Order: sequence, then structure tokens, then C-alpha cells
Amino acid sequence: MMSVFVVRVAIITLGAAAACAAAQEYPSRLIRIVVAQAPASGPDLVGRTLAQKFTETWGQQAIVDNRAGANGIIGGDLVAKAKADGYTLLVGASSAITMNPFVYKSLPHDPLRDLAPVSQTASNVMALVVAPTLPAANVQALVALAKSHPHGIVFASAGIGNLTHLSAELFANTVGVKLVHAPYKGSTPAWIELMSGQVALMFTTTQGIAPHLERGKLKLLATCSEIRAGAFPQTPTLIESGYPGLVMTGWTGLFAPSGTPANIVAKLSREVVRVLALPEIRARMESQGSEAVASAPEVFSAFVKSEAAKWQKVIRAAGLEQTQ
Repeated sequence: MMSVFVVRVAIITLGAAAACAAAQEYPSRLIRIVVAQAPASGPDLVGRTLAQKFTETWGQQAIVDNRAGANGIIGGDLVAKAKADGYTLLVGASSAITMNPFVYKSLPHDPLRDLAPVSQTASNVMALVVAPTLPAANVQALVALAKSHPHGIVFASAGIGNLTHLSAELFANTVGVKLVHAPYKGSTPAWIELMSGQVALMFTTTQGIAPHLERGKLKLLATCSEIRAGAFPQTPTLIESGYPGLVMTGWTGLFAPSGTPANIVAKLSREVVRVLALPEIRARMESQGSEAVASAPEVFSAFVKSEAAKWQKVIRAAGLEQTQ
């Protein structure tokens, strides 16, 4: 009996040692970074930056695989069901990770269970913009205008259940006004309708809005960050406008399939932290309207959980839980 026990222990020990060695050798072949958004989007910029730097650092090619559609579900599902070995990764956005699980009745995967947080990669300031013809020069005037329309004024979003939608729901619930939702298939058609005055307002990231503000196509009333956005230092935050606690931030992060060895996750996270600290990378992302933000896996995991809890409450209050 003793010899059988010793043999079994030896087998287990050898197996663990082999797994550890394999993780230490990582990466030894091509890495695929799935981006659940279209090319030229903010998450795509992050994915291509990481792919380039991973290739340079480790001498193993890393490529981007764009799998846009279904509010990030398609790309997320591909990674969630991939082999947990660190060779298939996801650049996922906040909506897909922390909102989809509560909005959709059934998903092919659970982002909070089936994806392992590696590191946050970017933070995108949300902004409250209104149509150029709307008679409101600040947030207080907008709230007064909305309260004078008991049936509500119309806001645009990039689709049901994503950050542009839920930010407006959180705002309406907090300030006590009624807003009517007009969902569009993406941000571009929503912006077009807003600029033409077909809808009154929209919550959107600050990425790409500067040219429209300069041409008078949009009016920026507030940003939704804790402090004023560096790109718009003259614009007050919603907190400064009298609504404490109204902080809405879009973000992206790098994820691996759940079950990926901890030392591989840690190695990936360390490289993301190094890359996003490079001045040229930070400047490039800032020029695109994003802030480079990196974190250790445990820090990012705690952040994802807190964001999920926050948005679940908003989704429930808006009557959107399990409606899609």
C-alpha cells in the first residue's frame, strides 16, 4: 500500500511540476487577442497596442481578432470557451462584462464567472451632451427643462443595456426626471440624430466629441468623472453641478478564460502594467480620448465586482433586469 501511495504522490507531483514549467515557459506560440468591438474602436486600439508589445517583449507573435457584435457577447463567448492556457485573450468593455449578465435572460456564457480578470487597460470619461438647439446651457437648466415635460424628453443610446443607456437611467433616477429611451444600433447613428435635434441628449464617452463641439454640432454640459476631464478643463462634472455620487466611467480590460494558471495571468498583468506605463503609449491613448489604466489581477477583479454590483442596481431600478 505504501508503494502505491508513493507512486501516486510522485505522479501528482510530477504533473504539478510539468504544469508549472509549462506556465513558466509561456508564451511559446502565437497569442490571439480577441477584441469584441470593431476595428478602429477604443478597445481595438488597446488590443493592437498590447499585441505589438507582447510580440516585441516575448518574441512570440500576438495578433488581434475582431469579433464585434451582440453587445460584446460574440467575442466574449469565444474567449470564455477557449482553452485556459493564456493563448486566447479578450479585450472586453464594461458593458459586456458588468451589464450583460443582468440585462439578458440567457447568455451563452457568464462573463463574471467564465472570464478571469488580468488587468484593466483603459478608462474613458463619460459625458452628458445635448442637441445644439436644446435650450439648456448647464445641467441645472436641463433638469428644469425635463421636469417641465412630465411625459419626458428623449435621450439616445448606442443600444439597450449598454453604458450609454444605463448612464442616462442612473441620471434620471438620481435627479428625479423622466427620460424616454431611443436606442440605436451603435453610437454613430445616435450621434447623427442628436446633432440633428431629433433627440435631446445622450451620455457618451468623450472620445471623438471635440470636433463636434468645436463646430457647434453638440453642446457639452458635464463630464461624469470624479474630477474634471483633462481634455475639457472648463466643463464641470455632474458632482460639481450638484449631483454627488453621479460617476459613470467606461473602461476596458484584458481577460483570460477562467482557470488560466495564476502565474500566466500574473505574467500577462505585469506586461500590461509595463506597457501602459510607457509615455508614448499613454500619450497615444490620451490623444484618442482614453486614459491608460493598468492593475494587478486581484485589484481588477475587485473593481469588476464592484462595477457589476453598481450596475445591477441601476438595471433593476430601470426595470431592465432579464428583459433581453
